[in-house]
Amino acid sequence: MYDFDKIITRRDTGALKVDALQERYGDADLLPLWVADMDFATPDFILAAIKERLEHPVLGYTVDPVDYWPSVIRWQASHHQWDIRQEWLTFVPGVVKGIGLAINYFTRPGEKIIIQSPVYHIFRQVIEGNNRVVADNPLRENPDGTYSMDFDQLARIADEHCKIFLLSNPHNPAGIVWDRETLARLARFCRERRIIVLSDEIHADMTLWDNHHVPFATVSPEAAECCITLCAPSKVFNIPGIVSAYAVVSDEKLRTGFYGWLQANELNEPAVFSPIATIAAYEQGESWRKQMLEYVQKNIDFIIDFCAEYIPEIKPLRPQASFLVWLDCRELHLTHAQLVDLFVKKARLALNDGEMFGKGGAGFMRMNVAAPRDIVRQALEQLRTALNKTE
Repeated sequence: MYDFDKIITRRDTGALKVDALQERYGDADLLPLWVADMDFATPDFILAAIKERLEHPVLGYTVDPVDYWPSVIRWQASHHQWDIRQEWLTFVPGVVKGIGLAINYFTRPGEKIIIQSPVYHIFRQVIEGNNRVVADNPLRENPDGTYSMDFDQLARIADEHCKIFLLSNPHNPAGIVWDRETLARLARFCRERRIIVLSDEIHADMTLWDNHHVPFATVSPEAAECCITLCAPSKVFNIPGIVSAYAVVSDEKLRTGFYGWLQANELNEPAVFSPIATIAAYEQGESWRKQMLEYVQKNIDFIIDFCAEYIPEIKPLRPQASFLVWLDCRELHLTHAQLVDLFVKKARLALNDGEMFGKGGAGFMRMNVAAPRDIVRQALEQLRTALNKTE
């Protein structure tokens, strides 16, 4: 059994979540529940594999270990029923970097990339930072607080200048596991218009309860023909500091040009520890993954029950995947500035405010719950106390 209750101090280790608090929030002493990494120890078998490699005194140029891609293929087959050929795979220097590289290879400045807000805010940044144009296809909020794709609005905005659809699958921040029918409909839409789908599937291995991730590329022949999938073991095994992302492209035309460009620029060559960590995670990590997800589920249940009893104005959306909880704070009837002030100045918490995720995010906060339960409890108590003082 792994110990997820252990509180690990990350201050002064260069951890973005902690050591950037002063810069990002103006206060270094907040309880950090924002950056999407875990406050659980990285699995011991990954650390052991890295330590074993460090026993050798030379860190020179490397080739991919023979087990590297077979471990990825076995994992995708066993967890997502996705039969991948090795030639479909390549290392990329991060999921977001992979998105940026694909945008630069397949589009020109001024062309449009479709996103579905509220969505991971870096999507917008990487598009605009590369002088491309965001075409927003906002998700439709359902009466129960969940979300659906708005295909009618998508048809209105998808003109000839739209070249890429950036899909968050599972969705960040709402934790949506998109169903096969929705993804197949999206594939038909994009294939007919020659729009490439970049499917960010970094949270794929973190489905909760009885939910099951569906890789976009598997839903239909149309999907396979227009899709570049980006994956990594970094979220589920808490190794984002080790760049371990990879792309999967089954369509030969898409793959040949893009992968050739990556190779020409040596962007497809992993650093020494990336394959080592990936192999250890995929070959030894299933027991750890299951225990971690069970712990996260209990954290989510705790948050939902706590809010219902003590802070009923805040309604957490139960995620179908990931350790991120989308908190609906609209019944507090606060402005954006007031909501941020409540969490940061009064409750002493660092979360991601919903407005950064785009249209539909106002009045929400995103909370990272991959932390020891005592930390989660402390955060909610601080929020409860802050709200009581404002009444």
